[in-house]
Amino acid sequence: MGVKHMRQIAIYGKGGIGKSTTTQNTVAALAALGKKVLVVGCDPKADSTRLLLHGLCQKTVLDTLRDEGDDIDLEDVLKPGFGETLCVESGGPEPGVGCAGRGIITSINLLESLGAYTDDLDYVFYDVLGDVVCGGFAMPIREGKAQEIYIVASGELMALYAANNISKGIKKYAETGGVRLGGIICNSRKVDNELELLEAFAKELGSQLIYFVPRDNLVQRAEINKKTVVDFDPESNQANEYRSLAKAIDENKMFVIPKPMTQDRLEELMMEHGFLGM
Repeated sequence: MGVKHMRQIAIYGKGGIGKSTTTQNTVAALAALGKKVLVVGCDPKADSTRLLLHGLCQKTVLDTLRDEGDDIDLEDVLKPGFGETLCVESGGPEPGVGCAGRGIITSINLLESLGAYTDDLDYVFYDVLGDVVCGGFAMPIREGKAQEIYIVASGELMALYAANNISKGIKKYAETGGVRLGGIICNSRKVDNELELLEAFAKELGSQLIYFVPRDNLVQRAEINKKTVVDFDPESNQANEYRSLAKAIDENKMFVIPKPMTQDRLEELMMEHGFLGM
């Protein structure tokens, strides 16, 4: 068989787009498929693993380092979650002090030195804050850690604007490193012509709409119960949607250097699909 190839995936998207929710539900579905997954939360809010840990806000890498000093063990920062997932939160600096991006660099380096990236992992997911592709937030793609990027978007202009900006960042790092865009995930907001718009947007970037996740209040209901949908209501339609998304990522073969568009072209694209001018 040879050595199993561990896939490292970074998920980006506009703040508030449902990125952490989408990531955790996808990871839960992959775990349910029998995959071994490590999730590294790269958001100072440290909410990237809450649903997998049933609400346990785990101590972040930065807080642990601040409290314990450098002499820490892997189990101090790595917590087991739903479906034998492994969960880590980078955390952030004290508010108003230092750059949040540094936490990600510190965390990833620490995880590597403590041997977190073991051979039995199928996936590592980095859930990255908002739409910044600078400093530490670019670390998962800049240092060639994550080879695959998925961008969570919706049919709203600002979500697509952010996705286009993220594509510019990916393009820049793709030319020097090995990072590629694996596709756009639509986390539906039920706006008009959303599916067609997102398909056109992904195509324009030279990529694909890898999955369209329909809007369902069950996601919020599961969240209130501190669970992913796959965990909370595994028989539901929405759980099946996340399983299909997980399968689409697992079987994906399309990895591209994106071709970001100009602001004018982006607005044109939206108008072609019945937006803006209404």
